[in-house]
Amino acid sequence: QVQLVESGGGLVQPGGSLRLSCAASGSIFSLNPMGWYRQTPGKQRELVASITGATRRNYADSVKGRFTISRDNAKNTVYLQMNSLKPEDTAVYYCFINLGGTTIWGQGTPVTVSS
Repeated sequence: QVQLVESGGGLVQPGGSLRLSCAASGSIFSLNPMGWYRQTPGKQRELVASITGATRRNYADSVKGRFTISRDNAKNTVYLQMNSLKPEDTAVYYCFINLGGTTIWGQGTPVTVSS
């Protein structure tokens, strides 16, 4: 059974950077889409970024040009480099992987952008 373990969240000042990591255990393939959603209280979970294979990337408009998603298939790990962070990026970030008809979620890692 595939499990996801996230790390890298925390407190950062506006304009700062953080890198989130998500390591998958179990059998996965590079063509299984992986990525990140985020959620704030009272709002629906929203897609931040996803990656399929090595190069097919998708970003929310609100993070384009600031966030970069990448993947190390040898380590079954996906990364989210977040630069120029804004207070509105504050949320719990959830890693996910799509395995055919099933989506597996990580436990979530909080990101707080505040001075």
